[in-house]
Amino acid sequence: MNHKPPRITLAAGLEIPRLVTGLWQVADQERSGTLLDPLRASADLAAYAAAGFDAFDMADHYGSAEVITGHLLNSPAGKGVRAFTKWCPPPGPMTAEVVRAGVMRSLERLRVPRIDLLQFHWWTFEHPGWLDAMEELARLRGEGLVAHVGLTNFDTAHLRILLAEGVPVASNQVCCSLLDRRATEEMSALCLARGVKLLCYGTLGGGFLSERWLGAADPAGAGDIRDWSKMKYRRFIDAVGGWAALQGVLRVAQRIGDKHGASIANVATRWVLEQPAVAAVIVGARLLEREHRADNLQLFDFALDDEDRATLAEAFAGTKRIPGDCGDEYRRPPFLTASGDLSHHLDALPKVYEKQPVPGHAAGGERWRVSSGSRWEPLAGYSRAVRSGRRILVSGTTATHGAGRLVGRGDAGAQATWILDKIAASIASLGGRLEDVVRTRVYLANVADWEAVSREHGRVFGDIRPANTLLQVGALVGEGYVVEIEAEAELA
Repeated sequence: MNHKPPRITLAAGLEIPRLVTGLWQVADQERSGTLLDPLRASADLAAYAAAGFDAFDMADHYGSAEVITGHLLNSPAGKGVRAFTKWCPPPGPMTAEVVRAGVMRSLERLRVPRIDLLQFHWWTFEHPGWLDAMEELARLRGEGLVAHVGLTNFDTAHLRILLAEGVPVASNQVCCSLLDRRATEEMSALCLARGVKLLCYGTLGGGFLSERWLGAADPAGAGDIRDWSKMKYRRFIDAVGGWAALQGVLRVAQRIGDKHGASIANVATRWVLEQPAVAAVIVGARLLEREHRADNLQLFDFALDDEDRATLAEAFAGTKRIPGDCGDEYRRPPFLTASGDLSHHLDALPKVYEKQPVPGHAAGGERWRVSSGSRWEPLAGYSRAVRSGRRILVSGTTATHGAGRLVGRGDAGAQATWILDKIAASIASLGGRLEDVVRTRVYLANVADWEAVSREHGRVFGDIRPANTLLQVGALVGEGYVVEIEAEAELA
């Protein structure tokens, strides 16, 4: 019997329990506008810490979670406690001042001189400010304001860019469960290869992966879904095949649990914990309402064997794969979030580029253009993209950030990712969508890069399937550039 959870080194000097206590539900508990009593709530956190669960995960927008944790950190019971928080800014220019202000706000709430782990979330990769923000966070790490920098809900392609740029990334916090296995695929392969650890939330599917729901009637529309967590993960259940698919997984998890004297929740969490790239799982707590510390400890009293894994694999075959990669549920359909469809939120974000009328055409007329800020555009006399009537033409685009910085040097796939984000931003700034793209052309300096680039093209256009041509051109203008892509779109 384990009396305290085992520990693991997440990053240099940062040892944590393999089960982290998540404070997302503080926001749900406070959504009526009444805040939790910070002293009583911090005493609840102290009980978790005393039981060995002394790492807490929160965010700048998780209600008063940072304030509550700050009370703990500044009390005798806070010795040795690790506080992870997140910064989730709206997309925009990520200047040194903007990034520092975000970090300082969390430091003030936590009342500490340094954040153990600052995790960064970005809403849309079409806006390139995420790279500026991460590089500035790395500089603040050098100043000692942040011990380690991590990510939240980044996909594999954009994590690869950060690693190609040499940004130190300790961890990526992503969803992973018996229902959502995306993190065990390309994400895990990259993390294992590059030394990035995964922190996994959603392991209990909002509580649906438990005995309470085994054999229960589908609660959709029955008033049993009241909290944000269940609202979110009910959408996951629909995505994997519905209530019947969940019941199939629950039945198998119960059989395995009976074999080991463990609960369904233990089996679900244990499966995630045994994935090789996973450092720790995050299990949420509803402070001052209920706790599951003793049950959580039981997941360390057994291990899954080959028979268990084979049985679970059979259950997985009866479910559908969650679409896309890690974090896609926040950025593209199907939006598997507590509030559902986020397209209205994403559409309301400022466009990356400002559209301007083409000289010689009346403002508001039929021809518009956007510029990306590249030094080559005014020099050579071209636009990043032009809209003429219902047609949008995007110039050959390289992995250039700002006036002339190359992103993804030596990594064709990373360059393609950056390019496709720029193309998407250009089209959106002129009133279109990626779904409007009817043709792309890809130019490679080295034909050996065709697969890495094609995989990124497929990630973005796999469902859209525009006409495409791929050519080896021998050389591209600019040292280090290995891929260039252009696109054409027609608006409906």
